[in-house]
Amino acid sequence: MTPALPRTVRAVDTAHLLALAQEAATHGFSQRLPVNWLREHLAVEATHYLFPTLVHRLTHRPETPLQWRCQQLLTVSTGEQIWGLLDVLPDTFDKIPETLDQVSKKDVVSRIERAVTVREWVERRGPEAGL
Repeated sequence: MTPALPRTVRAVDTAHLLALAQEAATHGFSQRLPVNWLREHLAVEATHYLFPTLVHRLTHRPETPLQWRCQQLLTVSTGEQIWGLLDVLPDTFDKIPETLDQVSKKDVVSRIERAVTVREWVERRGPEAGL
């Protein structure tokens, strides 16, 4: 049985986000940014946010576990917030503490909707920000 997609937003620090990206890379998940790129461009002391939006199963790779496809709001070293995607294991997501109130969660979702994508940010920044 597929676990129900949580309708919540979770906050993580940069170290935790890097660990989530590494886990996604280890599993070969399709939606993730390279860990080295994140390490280079994320604001070290920032809070980043994950909002699950899709249950994702790779039917062509049955050995790959089910994932939550999360929209992520990342704060980069320039102080800007950018929008990307990250596939996260349901158990891993569930272990992230629930720290935000409803007003804060709505604010994060609103900021995700207005944020530029990672690709748009990279294109604006030029070759030094390349993926």
